Amino acid sequence: MAARAPATALYDVPAPAKLNLFLHVTGRRADGYHLLQTAFRFIDLQDKLFFERTSDGRVVREGEGLVGLAAEQDLVLRAALRLQQATGTSYGARIRYQKSIPAGGGLGGGSSDAATTLLALNRLWGTGLDRTALLRLALPLGADVPVFVFGQNAFAQGIGEDLHPLSMPPQAYWVVRPKVHTDTVGIFRDPDLTRDSESVKISVFADWQTRHSSLFGCNDLQPVACRHHPMIARVLVAMHDAGLDARMTGSGSCLFAPFSDVRQARMQQNRIIGKINNLPDVAIENTWVCQGLDDHPLRGWVVD
Repeated sequence: MAARAPATALYDVPAPAKLNLFLHVTGRRADGYHLLQTAFRFIDLQDKLFFERTSDGRVVREGEGLVGLAAEQDLVLRAALRLQQATGTSYGARIRYQKSIPAGGGLGGGSSDAATTLLALNRLWGTGLDRTALLRLALPLGADVPVFVFGQNAFAQGIGEDLHPLSMPPQAYWVVRPKVHTDTVGIFRDPDLTRDSESVKISVFADWQTRHSSLFGCNDLQPVACRHHPMIARVLVAMHDAGLDARMTGSGSCLFAPFSDVRQARMQQNRIIGKINNLPDVAIENTWVCQGLDDHPLRGWVVD
C-alpha cells in the first residue's frame, strides 16, 4: 500500500477559551512586568482556524476575525512568522479565522489563536519542534499564550512561564459578557492596582478544589476594572444578588459563575438572565454555558 501523502491543509482547528479561576498580582519586576499567580481552566467556547500550506513562503490571513485588527497586532500572524523564522522553513500558509471568543473579554481568544497557530503549523509544515521549543516561541507573544501550548489546565506563576499541571473536578460555567471592552494595559498601569498579594502554594489551591464548591481567592484586577468600567460592577452585583458565586476572568470584561454540570448552569441562566436584562443601566452583550475541559484539544499534537 502506498504511503499517505502528508496533509497540505488543516480544517476546523480549535482554539479554546480560558478562565482565570483566581488571579493574584504578587509583585512587579524592574522591567515593569507584573508577577502573577493564577489557575487556568480551559472551556469549550472556542474559535476555529483553517490552515492551508503554501510553497511561496508568504503568510496570508483572511476571515471576519481581521476586522479592525492591524497586522502588527495580530498574534496569529506573529506566531506564524516566529515559527517560520525559528525553523527556516520555506513553506508559507493561508490562515482563515472563525471567531466565537470575544475580544477584550479576558477569555484569552487572541492568545489561544496564536498557540493553535504554533501547534497547527508545526504539524503542517513538518518543522518537528517539541513542546519546550514551542513554549519558548510562545512566551514573547504574550503571558497567556504559553498555557495553551502547555496543553493542560495549569497553576501559573511568574509572567506566565512557570506552569504546573492541575487536575480539576468536572465543572460547568455560565460566562457573561457585559457590553463593554476593557483596556488590559490601562488596568495594569492603574496606581491603585494591588501588587502585593500574598503568594499561595499550588497544594493549597488543589486542596481547596477538592473541599469547596466556591471560588478560591480573588481576582486582583477586578476592583480596578469595575472602577474603570462601572457596567462590569453592575452586572457582577446583579449576579451576586441572584445568589451566584461570580467573578471576573483575566482583565475582563467577562464574568463567570461555576456549576456542577451544564444542566445546572443552563437552569440558572434561564432563571436569572431575564431579570438581569430588565435591570436599569445594565447591558449584557452575550452569554454562554460552557463545559470545563480536562485538557487542551490539541495537546497530543506535539511531543513533550
